[in-house]
Amino acid sequence: MFEWDFVRSVTSMRLMAELAADHGMPLSASLTGTGVTQKDLDDPSVIVTAHQELRMIRNLVEHLPDVPGLGMLVGSRYHFTAFGSLGFAIVSSPTARSALDVALGYFHLTFAFTHFRVMDTQGESMLTLDDTGIPADLQRFIVERDLRALVTVQRDLFSFNAPLKRLSFRFSRPSYAQDYVEIFGVEPVFDAPINEAVMDRSVMLLPLPQANSLALQAAVAQCRRLLDARNARTLLAKQVRDRLASNTAQPPTMETIASELCMTPRTLRRRLLEENTTFAELRDEVRQTLAEEWLSGSDLAVEHIAEMLGYAESTSFINAFKRWTEQTPHAYRLRKRAGGAVAA
Repeated sequence: MFEWDFVRSVTSMRLMAELAADHGMPLSASLTGTGVTQKDLDDPSVIVTAHQELRMIRNLVEHLPDVPGLGMLVGSRYHFTAFGSLGFAIVSSPTARSALDVALGYFHLTFAFTHFRVMDTQGESMLTLDDTGIPADLQRFIVERDLRALVTVQRDLFSFNAPLKRLSFRFSRPSYAQDYVEIFGVEPVFDAPINEAVMDRSVMLLPLPQANSLALQAAVAQCRRLLDARNARTLLAKQVRDRLASNTAQPPTMETIASELCMTPRTLRRRLLEENTTFAELRDEVRQTLAEEWLSGSDLAVEHIAEMLGYAESTSFINAFKRWTEQTPHAYRLRKRAGGAVAA
């Protein structure tokens, strides 16, 4: 499993939907294929999967290609309050460096898809943003978003803008590269081996104005409870998803999986509803993920893909794919190939 493949609060999707709406993108387009509704966006207790959020990101990237620095625009909306208990633990920390340790310790309460790794020297703190496993066409957006979110929270912590010393990205220089200088205060290096932000360690060790040890203890305790609850709630959905993915040509029925998990179908249905999902949604999620992968990266005929996904006829698969993505498999394949040619 990829390190970003954890459930998260719906808050991130709400922030992205709001920004998309500001740029004229209808909510229906933002939510296409996610299984998330307007009601879900308005309920901060709703939990979504990483793949649901990733699908929304893809919707934004595909519908708003002319918005420069889209990922950075989104990341500017991730203030510490968006992270709930984790945000209050961060802002209550004694220093920015210790706040970063708190965030790393409760990484699964963030919305990140890059995985943060920190190395300290005597004068610098070097933060690597590992984008392993993220779809190639979404990497730039996600790296931009995650880094800008980090800087946004950092600026919430200090009464001044703590500048970066150096900045590098694995992707090529975009047309709006000057925006990086204005936002991060440093000229980045592009086509670098890693995504890395280097900060002045002396600044990272300055005391934070809202540091409060008692508030920090309370917030961290709440983070632990929240994380434990999420892990308990998502274990079953993952088991069901894994079993569905193991045999897509002849997908096991809910009755079969329930028996394998030593429970009745009724109990399985109820437990999945408690995790804000259903057997049908998980089956469609597996099928859609594999369908998009095969259409993008292979020359398999649509009829063959339909058969591999367990559909009796290709028409059923085409109708399902149109329901997920609002386009036919053929149109999806053509658009993906055209996008790849432009990128090349």
